[in-house]
Amino acid sequence: MNESIIEKINTIKKKKNAIILAHNYQTGEIQDIADFTGDSLELSRKAADNSADVIVFCGVLFMAETASILSPNKTVLLPDKTAGCPMADMITAPQLAELKQKYPDAVVVCYVNSSAQVKAISDYCCTSSNAVDVVNSIEAGRKIIFVPDKNLGQYVKDRTGRDLVLWPGYCPTHHFATIDAVKEIKNQHPDAMILAHPECPKEIRDFADVLLSTGQMLKYVKNSASQEFIIATEIGIIHTLKKQNPGKIFYPASEKFICPNMKKITIEKVLFALEDNKFVIKVPDEIAEKARKALERMVGILPKG
Repeated sequence: MNESIIEKINTIKKKKNAIILAHNYQTGEIQDIADFTGDSLELSRKAADNSADVIVFCGVLFMAETASILSPNKTVLLPDKTAGCPMADMITAPQLAELKQKYPDAVVVCYVNSSAQVKAISDYCCTSSNAVDVVNSIEAGRKIIFVPDKNLGQYVKDRTGRDLVLWPGYCPTHHFATIDAVKEIKNQHPDAMILAHPECPKEIRDFADVLLSTGQMLKYVKNSASQEFIIATEIGIIHTLKKQNPGKIFYPASEKFICPNMKKITIEKVLFALEDNKFVIKVPDEIAEKARKALERMVGILPKG
């Protein structure tokens, strides 16, 4: 059945000159049919620089919006229109505008996990892989408003020593994983290295061996002499880690590291999206034009290391 669906997907892709982009948190079957899989920064760059007419974005709404902003002349499809991001919903443009009034001289850095409207009134966007470099690129001494993720924001504050005003948002998938669960897995596999995402709460960040974005995790494991890894982020990435490193062993740090929104997209929905142009994500021009400036700054700053 799946082979038949995949065959149909590939046929329509050629006909429509479409490309499938998938986030590292998607299911294995989605990652396997994608033309390109990556983290938010890698996917943003790919969305901005490809020759397709149609982008099928296997991720969540803010990612499809980002693709629409960076590729305004392309048709961007999100196979499940209900695939949202709770963190992105934790701050609205009016709330950010109010915060900007409180700190009128501050530079606003917004995590890419935010709405197009929030991006439109931000100075910079960033991803977990280049957040430190984005903040370091800002003139020394400037106060910085960082929204919406308090965990990534605190990680950036610790790494840069900069004066950051943090918004109390968070990713439920990362935030509700407990340090006790991670310690239990570590006790079971004492030789395993713990790789954690900066969206994790402080207790897990402090306990981890390395803090990395999903894209950085893939590179790190490839080059590491270690054979066992505990992965403290959404479990979807373990599919690619296993494929790329067949001799190495991976353990999810907690059973709570599952994003229900990322798991909404199926290959059937990808087929329906291609067949019927479901669901088109188009950011209004006036918002897209403002948000594009912040996103282009993000895409232009390469993460170091």
